[in-house]
Amino acid sequence: MSGSLLNVVIADDEPPARNRLRDLLADIPGVALVGEARHGNEALDLAQQLQPHVLLLDIRMPSMDGIEAASHAQKLAQPPAIIFTTAFDGYAIQAFEMNAVDYLLKPIRQERLASALHKARVLLPAQLEALRPLQRARTHFSVSDHGRILLIPVHEVIYLRAELKYVTLRTRLQEYLIEESLTSLEQELGHLFLRLHRNCLVAQASIRGYEKRNNNGESRWHAILKDVPETVAVSRRQYHLLRKLVSH
Repeated sequence: MSGSLLNVVIADDEPPARNRLRDLLADIPGVALVGEARHGNEALDLAQQLQPHVLLLDIRMPSMDGIEAASHAQKLAQPPAIIFTTAFDGYAIQAFEMNAVDYLLKPIRQERLASALHKARVLLPAQLEALRPLQRARTHFSVSDHGRILLIPVHEVIYLRAELKYVTLRTRLQEYLIEESLTSLEQELGHLFLRLHRNCLVAQASIRGYEKRNNNGESRWHAILKDVPETVAVSRRQYHLLRKLVSH
């Protein structure tokens, strides 16, 4: 990319921090600020619209933090290089000692920013993995759809069902396919979802109740769901969940 203009989007929920980055970028040759965002959702929208070369992401932001935004951004058709900005040196410094693009510790110095932009490249999956201790449970799922990344709020998901190498994500209006492990999803989102069957996690908030149904002479409990006609069979191994719910 030498010789060409480096397009940058910045994301920070604090206006003074965005103002400072804007001023610093203005004095770095060969760099163009093409967009500003207040949180991760806006940063991803801008990344899809503008296809910047670099995302400058604050780590701690409301709605969606920089760590989650970075993980979604890597699924874009043309993923930008990620440089984190943070006021907290804890995990970020340790994670990026691996040889990362960079983190920038606030207050950011111009020569430090210029150096990071010079090294900018797409963040490696291993580096994202090293940052997991910083990441809260995600607020959105990212779904590939005709070359775009759609963000589906976690609270809109009714169930997650494993099928072959994909997981079907069901909302009130539509189904999507994601390539994730049901086990890892349960570890991350177990406070919101119940594993009612070995291949299905159901959002606790979407369960209206349970009823017994006969199928080929066999009586099985099923979860009755809000907003969708289908039910989810409860495996016998998970009947202890029903006993706990009934006891409460």
